[in-house]
Amino acid sequence: MVKMTDYQGDAAKSPLELFEKLTEQGDKVRSLKSAKAEKAEIDAAVQLLLKLKVDYKKVTGQDYKAGCPPSENSLGSENGLAADGNNDEGDDEVNPWSVSTNNAKGVDYDKLIVRFGSSKIDQALVDRIEKVTGRKPHHFLRRGIFFSHRDMHQVLDTYEKHKSFFLYTGRGPSSQAMHVGHLIPFIFTKWLQDVFDIPLVVQMTDDEKYLWKDLTLEQCHQFAMENAKDIIACGFDVNKTFIFSDLDYMGASPQFYRNVVKIQKHVTFNQVKGIFGFTDSDCIGKISFPAIQAAPSFSNSFPHIFGDKKDIQCLIPCAIDQDPYFRMTRDVAPRIGYPKPALLHSTFFPALQGAQTKMSASDANSSIFLTDTAKQIKNKINKYAFSGGKDTVEEHRKYGGNVDVDVSFMYLTFFLEDDEKLEKIRQDYTSGALLTGELKKTLIETLQPIIAEHQERRKQVTDETVKRFMTPRPLNFNL
Repeated sequence: MVKMTDYQGDAAKSPLELFEKLTEQGDKVRSLKSAKAEKAEIDAAVQLLLKLKVDYKKVTGQDYKAGCPPSENSLGSENGLAADGNNDEGDDEVNPWSVSTNNAKGVDYDKLIVRFGSSKIDQALVDRIEKVTGRKPHHFLRRGIFFSHRDMHQVLDTYEKHKSFFLYTGRGPSSQAMHVGHLIPFIFTKWLQDVFDIPLVVQMTDDEKYLWKDLTLEQCHQFAMENAKDIIACGFDVNKTFIFSDLDYMGASPQFYRNVVKIQKHVTFNQVKGIFGFTDSDCIGKISFPAIQAAPSFSNSFPHIFGDKKDIQCLIPCAIDQDPYFRMTRDVAPRIGYPKPALLHSTFFPALQGAQTKMSASDANSSIFLTDTAKQIKNKINKYAFSGGKDTVEEHRKYGGNVDVDVSFMYLTFFLEDDEKLEKIRQDYTSGALLTGELKKTLIETLQPIIAEHQERRKQVTDETVKRFMTPRPLNFNL
C-alpha cells in the first residue's frame, strides 16, 4: 500500500520524469479502481497523484494533461530550473532521428544538459579519470567532445573497488558505407576498452532501420554486416568484444528477449509518446523498439558473457541524441531489479555544410565517407566545407576567421590529436595569419591518412572475422 509518508516530493525530478511518473500513477489509480481495491489504498494513490500534479505545475508552469508531455521550453534540469532561470531553449531540435539548429555554431550543449537533466563533464571528472586509469585522458575528453554524463563517478567508484563493468554502444545500419562522424563513439569506446580492460557489447539495430526507413529486412541485415567490418577495423579486441544484430540475436537469446518483455511491461504508451513523440499513426514496432535498445544495458541479457549476473554496471558512450532511450531505461531499471546504466554523451559531428545539422548517410556531399578516396576527400572539403573566413584575403588578414563556425577547424578538433598544433591553428586563423585554403589543406592532410589506414584495416576484416565477433561466446575479462 502506498503511504503519503513514504513520499518525499518529486520537485527535484526533471519535467519528463515527473510526466512519466504522473502517467504511471494515473494508470495505477485507474487499475485500483477497476479492481475495486480497498478504499484506503485508492485514497492513498489518489493523494499521491494530486501531490505529483502540484509538483509538475511547480516545475513546468503547466497543468498535467494525460498524453501531452511537457513542451520543450519547460524541460528544465533535475531540480526543475533552467540555467540562470532561462527556459528559452532556442530552435535546437535534438532527438534520436533528427538534429538541427539555427545557430551556425551548432547545438547549444550547455542548454541541452539543462534540458536533459544530465551532468557536465568538468575538469574535476577528467582529472579523476586520468587518476583512476593512469592514462592521459583521450582528446575527446580533453576538448569537451564528450561533454556530458550520467553517473560516471559511480562507475569510477566501482572500478576503484576492483569490480568490473561493461561497455555498450551501437550502430543503426542505414547504409552500406559509414561516414567519419559514425567513427566518433567507436574511437572513444575503443579507448575506454583499452584503458579499463573491460568487455564491450555492440548492438546493430537493423530492426530499427527496417521500422524507420524504406528498406527491406534483407538490406538492413546486410548493412549491419558491412558496418560491423568498419567497427571491427577500429581495432577492438575480439576476446573482449561481442557484436550482435538484433534480427539474429533476439531470436536466439531467451534471456535477452525476457528483458525486453520486462521493460515493455513497465513502460506505458503515454510514456513512450511523451519521450519519443510517437503518434497514433506510427507502427507498433516503433513503439516497442525502445525496449530493445534498452535491454543490452543489463548484463544478464548476455548469459554467454556474464552468466546469470544481473548486477554488473553498464557504461554507454553515445551521442546525446540517443539519451531519451536511456532516460527511459534508467527509470525502468530499479523497478525490474537492475542497476541504472551510466552514460557518456558526445557532441554531434557536423555536416560539411555547417554545424546546423549532423552528417547524413543519405547525402554523399554532407559527409566524408570511409570509402572515399584521397581525391574525393580533397574535393569535398575544398568545395563543401563551410568557412568561417572573410570574403576577401584582405579582410581575412585584417579581421581574422571565426573558428566557432568553421567546419574545417571543427573537424580538426576531432581528428588532430596534437593539442599544441591545434591551438596554434586556432590562433593563426583567428588572427588572420592562416587563410581558409590553408586551413582546409591542413584538414585534408590530416584526414586522408586516417581514412586510408582505416580502409587498409578494413580490407583485413573477412566474413569469417565478422562471424568470430558476432558468435555468442565467453569473453576474456575479470569480474
